[in-house]
Amino acid sequence: MSSSPSGQRGPTEHERRDQIISAAREHFRHYGYNKTTVADLAKAIGLSTAYIYKFFDSKKAIGEAACGLCLGDIAQAVRSVAEEPKPASERLRRVFIELARQGAALYFQNRKMHDIVAAALVEKWQSCKSHEATLMSIVRRIVQDGREAGEFERKTPLDETCRAIFLALEPINNPVLLEQRLDVIEEDAATVANLVLRSLAP
Repeated sequence: MSSSPSGQRGPTEHERRDQIISAAREHFRHYGYNKTTVADLAKAIGLSTAYIYKFFDSKKAIGEAACGLCLGDIAQAVRSVAEEPKPASERLRRVFIELARQGAALYFQNRKMHDIVAAALVEKWQSCKSHEATLMSIVRRIVQDGREAGEFERKTPLDETCRAIFLALEPINNPVLLEQRLDVIEEDAATVANLVLRSLAP
């Protein structure tokens, strides 16, 4: 995870910075990223455009921060099911399904932010890279727990196993791919999870 997000200036934790990001999320939610200008954000929170540029060097930097918060919410929901006191196999299955649910909810309830996340993925924004790293760490922890409990096989190198699982999550995690199968995304997630779990059996 990057401790100094690209395009952000000044202290990482700052009331004004949070205020700007909060206003940006609302503007993006209602008007979309492309139709929102830095001047719009400045007007919404009663600041000058020049003042906002003290904290972010571009609209893209603000967009990255807002996108990061959105992805952070999704990651937290996935982490919550991954940390439940249940067998690793059940937690891994729930990770697939919860990620599908969160992606579908973003599409139906916050379409403009969904579009921003999709664009951010294509443009390889740091917020997306950080999100992928978070998901990978969640997967790795579950696999380690499963191996220690004797639920999962241990012959395949851990890194290879985690990478394969992450690739299996791609159609569910990628908003562009998810959008194409929204009507069956939870069913797809369960099907892929079951196949993955069979491959992990000792």
